[in-house]
Amino acid sequence: MVQAPSRRDRVRAATTQEIIQTARRLLVEQGPDAVSLRAIAREMGMTAPALYRYFSSHEELLRHVVGDIFTELASHVRQAIDHAVAGADAELPESDKMVIKMIAGCREFRAWTLEHVPEFSMIFGSPLPGLEYLHEVTRDPNVDCGYQFGQVFLDLFGNLYQRRPFSIPADDEIQPGLRDQLARYRELTQTDLPLGALQTFLRCWVLLYGTVSLEVFGHLKFALEDASPMFELMLADLAPMIGLEYPLPERSG
Repeated sequence: MVQAPSRRDRVRAATTQEIIQTARRLLVEQGPDAVSLRAIAREMGMTAPALYRYFSSHEELLRHVVGDIFTELASHVRQAIDHAVAGADAELPESDKMVIKMIAGCREFRAWTLEHVPEFSMIFGSPLPGLEYLHEVTRDPNVDCGYQFGQVFLDLFGNLYQRRPFSIPADDEIQPGLRDQLARYRELTQTDLPLGALQTFLRCWVLLYGTVSLEVFGHLKFALEDASPMFELMLADLAPMIGLEYPLPERSG
């Protein structure tokens, strides 16, 4: 039988989470430079040295803040996917449900980002000094806090390819320099997808991330006040790459 955490452990866990949430609030309200141990301690009525009982360094604290943000984003995307499927026609073919899942996941990524610009900037903008490795795939849960988020879309993409294979380039059609990197990425993610499928997956991610980043950082305001239609056009461009029809056609009868 698993022993329940002691009161001391529960208090420590609660304090640790409060420190993370305080750091995140300072990030949102004042920017990354405000997320210092001294500022967090002041907000919590503690001394800065007392924080070292919970985090060994400022870098470790930021790593947990980044992990908290990635976890929240992944949860939101999963919930949006589940909600979209639950609300769909039960008689829809599984391939059509995959369309619904993919579109729902992409739209929720944009929606969350527009509501959490400071957090998005922290995890998808320029990495903070000392935290560059958090954007790499290492399969080490202690440092690879972005892996679980990325896996949401990779799993969705992989399920789509397995259920409804679409056209992808053969290995010998991929540029050698890119092919070697894709092989490394496949090994790190422990997927059995062909290299051509991973190339298509990354092309889709570049489209999604690039479109959302341009909007959230204000780089489309020179032409567009509302970038929503442009986002939908991006989805329409993305769909044929993975053998999908967009938008989902209405069922007759």
